[in-house]
Amino acid sequence: MRIGIKSLGCPKNFVDTEVICGKLREKGYQISEKIDNSDIVIINTCSFIRDAVEESIEEILNLVKLKKEGKIKHVIVTGCLPQRYKDDNLYQELSEVDAFLGVGDLLEIDDAIKRVLQGEQIIKVSSKSDFLYDYTTPRTILTPQHYAYIKISEGCQNNCSYCLIPKIRGNHRSRKIEDIIEEVKGLSEKQNLSEIILIGQDTTLYGIDLYGKYKLAELLKKLSLLELNNLRWIRLLYTHPTHYNDELIEVIANYPKICSYLDLPLQHISDKILKRMNRPIKKRNVISLINKLRDRILNLTLRTTFMVGFPGETDKDFEELLDFVKEFRFERLGAFVFSREEGTPAYNFPQQIPMRIKKERLKELMLTQQSISEEINNSYLGKEIEVLIDEIKSGKTKIVIGRTRADAPEIDGKVVLRTDRAQVGKFVKVKVTEASEYDLVGEIKV
Repeated sequence: MRIGIKSLGCPKNFVDTEVICGKLREKGYQISEKIDNSDIVIINTCSFIRDAVEESIEEILNLVKLKKEGKIKHVIVTGCLPQRYKDDNLYQELSEVDAFLGVGDLLEIDDAIKRVLQGEQIIKVSSKSDFLYDYTTPRTILTPQHYAYIKISEGCQNNCSYCLIPKIRGNHRSRKIEDIIEEVKGLSEKQNLSEIILIGQDTTLYGIDLYGKYKLAELLKKLSLLELNNLRWIRLLYTHPTHYNDELIEVIANYPKICSYLDLPLQHISDKILKRMNRPIKKRNVISLINKLRDRILNLTLRTTFMVGFPGETDKDFEELLDFVKEFRFERLGAFVFSREEGTPAYNFPQQIPMRIKKERLKELMLTQQSISEEINNSYLGKEIEVLIDEIKSGKTKIVIGRTRADAPEIDGKVVLRTDRAQVGKFVKVKVTEASEYDLVGEIKV
């Protein structure tokens, strides 16, 4: 029995895919990332915004086409798409799909496969999304063996007016500190990790449900003190500006294993727009936090994300955002246009912005950031940096791809090396010889 697997969306969804694969391998199935000639293909979907929904539907229809052509036998759809549309007619519209499983039903994949093979169509989407894996849950790591994502929490209770995550993933819930530590120990023993990346819908909210107070600082401290083979980098993604405290900042600043890299999605800076987004923070508080972070954490890299075209965003609001970006010069910045999602309060907000204006604003923002990024990267020319090797591409010339502490995999820039002396998963010292808006080129120091 060969099972093909396809994962869409963010790293949080990717961990769910790894749990599915772990469960299947535990049951003796052969897993392949190649789709053709599989007996069954499982696609773990994303539906956070319209573009993600459209991508998921397109990929499902491609698989249905392969099924009709006899190249694969069965199609199973899991994750956010069936969860989001559990009360709609998705199942009727995609009747060629053999099974749908929601985000809380991933561990029932083996039972679903058995029933599909008996000719049933399975629809198993629990109304309550309360699944949260632990260190005893089977999981097959699908990233390169030297780094792994560790999901420390699931769900969200921030209830931003544009976001469906609480409806899809449920309320925020944390794993126990001891449980996370056991998982990291086990993975490190199995595959000699160089880096772990902590993820969750809001990692800074970690622990509030279990312990009655924020516990991310304590978790980071305990992970930093573990003596684990090659582990040198601990990276933190998806933090929320409202939930920082001095203890967390001091731990990040004082424990060398924790990367001086913070993912801090701000979404906007206009007080009016932040209020409409239901983000309980004001511009002055954001500025105070950024200044505090940069003052206390040496060589900090700040990554942020902004949304343009939110209902009611005027030219003045957008100019305020542009001026803010120019002033605070974020080392890493992503942006996207507001996506009007049914089921969110913002869907019915007045003063919706035309798509043409959204795209114009997005282009202007990203062009502004490109010049900032290029200037920042040019400042590395001639300097020596530490690089973790991610990949070696063979060809006429070997090309080695790596990252600095300032770069998360699949999200940020890379460092390109031409050398025969690199090994995946190892750290090397590199002298930077070229720079562009997003990437660096260098040579290994002997």
